[in-house]
Amino acid sequence: MELLFIIIGLAVIFDFVNGFHDAANSIATVVSTRVLSPLAAVIWAAAFNFIAFWIFKLHVADTVSKIVIPEAINLTIICAGLIAAIIWNLITWWFGIPSSSSHTLIGAFAGAAVASSGFQSIRLEKIMPPIYFIVLAPIIGMVLSYTLSVLTMHICKKQNPSKVDKIFKRLQLISAAAYSLGHGGNDAQKVMGIIAAALIATGKITDIGQLPAWVPLICYTAISAGTLFGGWKIIKTMGQKITKLGQLEGFTANSAGAITLFATGALGIPVSTTHTITGSIVGVGLTKRISAVKWGVTINLIWAWILTIPVSGALAAVVFYILKWVL
Repeated sequence: MELLFIIIGLAVIFDFVNGFHDAANSIATVVSTRVLSPLAAVIWAAAFNFIAFWIFKLHVADTVSKIVIPEAINLTIICAGLIAAIIWNLITWWFGIPSSSSHTLIGAFAGAAVASSGFQSIRLEKIMPPIYFIVLAPIIGMVLSYTLSVLTMHICKKQNPSKVDKIFKRLQLISAAAYSLGHGGNDAQKVMGIIAAALIATGKITDIGQLPAWVPLICYTAISAGTLFGGWKIIKTMGQKITKLGQLEGFTANSAGAITLFATGALGIPVSTTHTITGSIVGVGLTKRISAVKWGVTINLIWAWILTIPVSGALAAVVFYILKWVL
């Protein structure tokens, strides 16, 4: 019972870290285009992170809770996964690397399970879609943002530039709100899935449908509180180092990201909000010219994405063996 309480506490800590690690995903565009001050932007994003509580069904949480077969799950595995995921998120935050909190948690959970019971403990049909979307999410975001940007520029090409800027300054608030809803609905649910797995392992519930109401409430609260603290190093990377953003570009990038997150959330696929918005920002950069995207920075981000799952898994395996020895 004590370990279960520790796991719930670690899950809330991870959700909080997830919030300030991924705050950049929601607010980098509105901060870099000066639509909102950093403080106003994190308040705006945090509010819509929490509002997602009333909008999204628990499809993503259900997927995460079933990545490991029930017979192989125990509290030591879950605890090791959470500790490893928190460590990796803090390391990447410290160095300003926009890695995926989704893949960190999934990789760590799976890595601890493999260390305990081998690869047969993993449900491939549950873990493979998030892996596929390491590639697909940024591509979908990029294609959508490029298409939206081209269409929007065509519609507005005869309009007064200053008037267009004012319109998109307001529209950016709406698109950032939509993206924050998607971010909350996707990322808070991953932790709900982990807590659900712990409750199932201890016999408190039998499936995600019986998840107590307090679990979504504390998860959405934790991620919203984390967002309020912001992740300023990552915001600089996302908002300034990939490509230069204007009002129109900020609107189309967030809109494309929001569409992607709402669609994958409905399908129950835990995708990376970081990958999604990065692809969307690259897409708007490509509407200017290929050289408008700083590919050196982008390639470094891609390497971080590729390494996240295996490194998190390996770290979780080490933590699992330590916990097994200690406990």
